[in-house]
Amino acid sequence: MSRRGVVSGLGLNLLVWGLAGVAVLPLAWMVGMAFGGLPGGKWTLENFRILMADEPMGRWLVNSLFVSCSYAVLVVMLSALGGYALAKFRFAGKGLAQVVLVGALLLPPQVLLPGSYELMVRIGWIDSFAALIVPGGVSVFGMLLFRQAMMAVPDELLSAGRMDGCGEFRLWWGVAMPMVGPMAGAFTLMSFISAWNAFLWPQIILQDQGKYTLPIGLANLSALPGYQANQGLLMAATLVGVLPAATLFLILQRDFVAGLSGGAVKG
Repeated sequence: MSRRGVVSGLGLNLLVWGLAGVAVLPLAWMVGMAFGGLPGGKWTLENFRILMADEPMGRWLVNSLFVSCSYAVLVVMLSALGGYALAKFRFAGKGLAQVVLVGALLLPPQVLLPGSYELMVRIGWIDSFAALIVPGGVSVFGMLLFRQAMMAVPDELLSAGRMDGCGEFRLWWGVAMPMVGPMAGAFTLMSFISAWNAFLWPQIILQDQGKYTLPIGLANLSALPGYQANQGLLMAATLVGVLPAATLFLILQRDFVAGLSGGAVKG
């Protein structure tokens, strides 16, 4: 490699590492304040102890995990079923249905809030986890995403399965889903993080403090004078909220990258 190439590569690496350092700096500051380990401070778990003793952080964490996991499973299953039907079935009005679905993506979610809230009131789901999980269980974006992935599943495999006596549900689960595994992993991660970070809809629906999710609880804590004066407590609470989503990303990062960039079909 020429000297110019070495210098160019070194400069690019320094630029990348510099940008990475800028991106990581806020996270490092949050961790340092949460553990009290900023320059001149002693590393301790005192902030976490105070949070768990004085506030229902454990309950909020469990609530968020339950809602996010339930939502992710429901929306991935229904989106995969819808995408499979759109990709592999022929039925009257299929083209019109796809046009309507694409048009639905243009609607801002906030437009649906008044009608959704009225529906929750009528069926008695106010202040319940069901109102956080079920209404968003059908994702137009998810169905179109899985439709595109399912298009790459060979029809010959499905025909062979039908000849062997497989039903459509078994074909979907046993043949199509394994072939779009990276896409399913990527969409699972996206759905989990979306539910984990949700704020507006849970803020409208939930009334009992014991049913709060982490974003609602953290927003309430940030308004308390005691937490405004002690930023370490807020950083500790924020770190608790970041860890589950970051852990899931580390577990599913290969599927996330492959699902978004590799066509979603295993080679």
